[in-house]
Parts: sequence; C-alpha cells; structure tokens
Amino acid sequence: MQTVESGRCRGMGSRVASWALVSSVLLLGTGGCGSVEDPPAEPPALQSQVQEVRSDNNLSVNGLSFNGLSFNGLSFNGLSFNGLTTQSFHSWFQSNPAKADEVMRYIIRCAVPAGQTRTYTRPTSGQTYTWTGALGLAPVWAGGSPAPLLEQQLISACLAAHVNPYGANVPISVLGRHAQGQVIAYTSDELNTFPKQESCFFGNLFTGQGIYAGSRGTLLNQSLSSSRACAVVDNSGSQRKQCLPIYFVGECANHCTLDASGLFYASCTYGTVTYRPLVTRLRDQDVYRCGDGTCQVTESCGNVNWYNSCRPDCGACGG
Repeated sequence: MQTVESGRCRGMGSRVASWALVSSVLLLGTGGCGSVEDPPAEPPALQSQVQEVRSDNNLSVNGLSFNGLSFNGLSFNGLSFNGLTTQSFHSWFQSNPAKADEVMRYIIRCAVPAGQTRTYTRPTSGQTYTWTGALGLAPVWAGGSPAPLLEQQLISACLAAHVNPYGANVPISVLGRHAQGQVIAYTSDELNTFPKQESCFFGNLFTGQGIYAGSRGTLLNQSLSSSRACAVVDNSGSQRKQCLPIYFVGECANHCTLDASGLFYASCTYGTVTYRPLVTRLRDQDVYRCGDGTCQVTESCGNVNWYNSCRPDCGACGG
C-alpha cells in the first residue's frame, strides 16, 4: 500500500465488501472542523476515493513514546466522539496538551481517511483541536470500534514511519497493503519521484510488543546524511541516531517476506510474532551530500568533507 507525503492526490484502493473485526484500535490526522457522528453498528465498506497526502513527517521521538495507546481510552473506544470524551482520554491529553496534540495529529492522519476530521475540546480550557485524516489505514477504529489486530499493526508502523529526529518535513512515499488486503494506490510517476528504497516499519504499540525499523538499502557514507535518521543507516549498517522506542533490526530482508509485487513486504516476523509492515521511499535530493553548498540540519561545521565536519557547506568551526 502506498501514500505519498508530497501534496499529490491519489486513489486509495478498491471497495471492500466485508470486514474482519479482531481486537483493539488506533491513530492519525490534522486540521479541519465539524463534529463526528456516532458510528453505525458496522463500519461502512471502504470507498474508492482520492486522498491528498501532504509532506508532513516530523513526529518527534518523544511523541512516539508519549502515545499511550493502551491507556488513553482510544484503544477501547475508537476514534469517534465517544472515544474522545472519556475521562481516560481527558486525563491523558491534559497531562501534556502540546505533546498530545502532536500525537493525535499523526494518529488521525494515519487512521482516518481524507475528507474526515476529528475534533476535541479540552474541558478545562475550552480550547478546541481539530485533526485531519489522510491515509485511512484503520477504518474500523476510525468508526468508533476497537481496532482489529492488523489495524493496530498498521497504525503502529505508520506512526514510526513519520518520526523525524530533526523535526524536519521530508516527503516520503509509503507502500504496503491495507488490513483488508488491498494495495495502497501508487503510480509509476510516484515510484520514479521516490526512487530510493528506505526502510520497513512494523510492530504493535497497542499491545506493547514494540516497534521496529529495518534498512532496505539506502546507505550513507561519510559525506552523506539524511534527516530521516531513524530510518536511513550508514554504510556500517547502523543507525546514525538512536530513536527509541523504535528498535533497529538490521536488514528488512532478514525478517520480512516480499510481496508478489516486489515493491514492499507482505509480512515481517520478529521473535515469534508476525506483523503487517509498511515501507518507505525517498527522493534523491533528500539524501544530502557535504559539498552541495547548503549546510543541512544534519551537517555541522568542521575541516573536511564529512557530514559531521563539513567545511564546504557549514564553514570552519569558530571561524
């Protein structure tokens, strides 16, 4: 399944006639207005639709740690009006409103389809927050029911894919399959625009089973860097930044089974648990080279042409 974080419209897949309800629910969105009605007894069939997914993938590492999906009431009550008005959700949000707002923006973005919003008003201040849907990865959970297991896994992977330790917005392409099996729509133009295979993400934040990232082959030498440092690794096979609670597991191919399309993985297994993963792709220009004339957020002053000692772009330290 695939989504481009680059401000382009795209179709979201085929109509699904039936739903398999499994265990519990979660995640992702931004901006908009309006109230949310109580969900129907059964979630509607997934509609074929066009979604606009903007470049927005700077969820903080602390935000990922703060999500509290098992304790904020959303796991059991879903992303409906009822789920956003429980005492457990109020308490979670009130503990750190700025961080909770950040996390909910990505939860709604990942879970709720484009064209829908979720709105929450803090009872203590009367301040209203509105978050906009985009990817629609969790239709059951978005409808107000507990998220099935595959939706839990996809929301967890989606959140991890949006983490950026530098707080930078970098367009990404996301590929994989929805919980119901349909591929996230993509085009050949998108694949050409995002040619670099970046990472795989999988796990389950709802159940506390952890969240994992692996490398798909975009490696960095001493002169190269990327603000996607939780995903892209150096040529020793290591992450340049520790991004806990995301745990780096090495090559995706060591844990994951390739989909028949060859573009993404059908499943990933870590320990004894098998997960539904997502994979990401990058544009060429989002891997930075010392000497390109711009001092990037990933680069620093120095005396040589290394990303962390880049005199051509950032100057000499103290000079």
